[in-house]
Amino acid sequence: MSDAVFVIRTFPDELTAQVAQAVLEAHEIPSALIRDDAGGVLPFLNTLHPVRLAVREEGVDMAVQLLEGDVEGMEME
Repeated sequence: MSDAVFVIRTFPDELTAQVAQAVLEAHEIPSALIRDDAGGVLPFLNTLHPVRLAVREEGVDMAVQLLEGDVEGMEME
């Protein structure tokens, strides 16, 4: 099992990113939000550095399918 982490999507704001992260969490896919907004003090920096949603390598395919709404034919573990 690899420890590699991949950014699968970017978001213009933290709230939208948290909703996507909740979808992954509901399907037991660990994820992390990566922000460059000075710890929330400068949220306007999201314009230059969008919020990134990252998952481990083994969860990439399923996470992308979930966020794209492509649940038909998806293999559930």
